[in-house]
Amino acid sequence: MREIIFDTETTGLSPAGGDRLVEIGCIEMIGRVETGRHFHAYFNPDRSMPSEAEAVHGLSDIFLSDKPRFADKVEELLEFIGDSPLVAHNASFDFGFLNNELAMCGRPTVCMTRMVDTLVLARSKHPGAKHSLDALCTRFGVDRSQRVKHGALLDAQLLAQVYIELTGGRQIGLGLTGMTAAAVALETVSVAVERVRREPRPHHATAEEIERHRAFVASMTNPLWEPFLAPTC
Repeated sequence: MREIIFDTETTGLSPAGGDRLVEIGCIEMIGRVETGRHFHAYFNPDRSMPSEAEAVHGLSDIFLSDKPRFADKVEELLEFIGDSPLVAHNASFDFGFLNNELAMCGRPTVCMTRMVDTLVLARSKHPGAKHSLDALCTRFGVDRSQRVKHGALLDAQLLAQVYIELTGGRQIGLGLTGMTAAAVALETVSVAVERVRREPRPHHATAEEIERHRAFVASMTNPLWEPFLAPTC
């Protein structure tokens, strides 16, 4: 199954309050394996960047001033995501900004039924623990040493690794398209183990062994099973 792991950076927290999308990063996965294909873009939001938001992602007004508008890249973005499920951390936030931008340029919004929220998955799998992306990277041993500031593409790459762990671990895909984990395991065993047919070994007692056993039993005094023996005529 094809899935898109994505993340966004914005000018703030509320698209309804005028905040805009300024960066999006998307990672393609098929069968829980990254394909190497991705989509990444910065957008000019046509508004100033609040200092609080810039402190989070480092995207300044000067840096974004020569970037395309969302409407200029929307076709490329929609072609990349297709109709695949969209995976994000605290996904309602990212979906809210993505759908706001789509609506502003007259495009149909993305149906919320396509949303997969790793925050919900993490809370279900590890109740009571910390569920930030940083905390999940630490829990699953995902290297986040390059994450000095938030960045949509880098965070999507980190989230892809976290998502694999939340949904069963790295062994699911094994990099073999079209094969389930069970099929891969069976194939591996079939190749690695050479089956050699052997004739069954004789295991019945010889006449001599039977006679020796009868003599041994007869020599016992008051055996435990004697009261249960049927009387002989």
